[in-house]
Amino acid sequence: MNYPPLQITFLGTGTSGGVPMIGCDCIVCTSKNPKDNRLRSSIKITSPEKTIVIDTTPDFRYQMLRSSTNRLDAIVFTHPHKDHIGGLDDIRAYNHFMNQPMELYVNKLTEDSLRREFYYAFDETQRFKGVPEFKIHHIEKDIFTIGDMEIEPIKVWHHLMPVLGFRFGNFTYITDANRIDKLEKDKIKGSEILVLNALRREPHLSHFTLEEAIELAKELEVPKVYFTHISHQLGLHNEVEAELPKGMHLAHDGLELVIRN
Repeated sequence: MNYPPLQITFLGTGTSGGVPMIGCDCIVCTSKNPKDNRLRSSIKITSPEKTIVIDTTPDFRYQMLRSSTNRLDAIVFTHPHKDHIGGLDDIRAYNHFMNQPMELYVNKLTEDSLRREFYYAFDETQRFKGVPEFKIHHIEKDIFTIGDMEIEPIKVWHHLMPVLGFRFGNFTYITDANRIDKLEKDKIKGSEILVLNALRREPHLSHFTLEEAIELAKELEVPKVYFTHISHQLGLHNEVEAELPKGMHLAHDGLELVIRN
């Protein structure tokens, strides 16, 4: 398949608590640098035919407004944690203005969580005008397509939870991981751009540290890497950015990339 050119917009690059974090007065949370303000992690991908979002964070409504996303064709989910699914109810606006259900791409683990969290959207006896409407597509191991985008799922581990990363031609997106098996690493190799989570410097049960993310990026030999899912504990954006190896960067909210596949 000839991959289309893609525009990637980082809608959020923060961890579950966002940055600034409620109640915190550390130097990062009180920074005046807008790059130190991070909504929960999500990206928008736009091709010539389609616009999709990966994950609906609790900040989804604001992310759509500030990115001027007036049309959204589909949502692809990585996993069912609340900071990645919490904003799903706000697809109602797209249902109204586009006059159609939203296409959701999920694995079974995420579907089960959506059915619990948004039970009213699944219960036909409680449905009323204005509840979110969607059509569910199941992600298996195989490559799937959304319009002109061919998407390869990559299974990574968030401690004991399987999480989905995705490869779009030369671009790969991985969030909420602390381990990737060899066969799945092989799916990432050859990418030109990799987005990878790097929570903080101290060890964490279910996320890569900055050092671990750097070492993995070196192992995979991807020429350009952007770190995301960042906590206030990592440090000030400009200071961390200055110490990163060549070709590696901290992502920030609003960052845009053009992928010419």
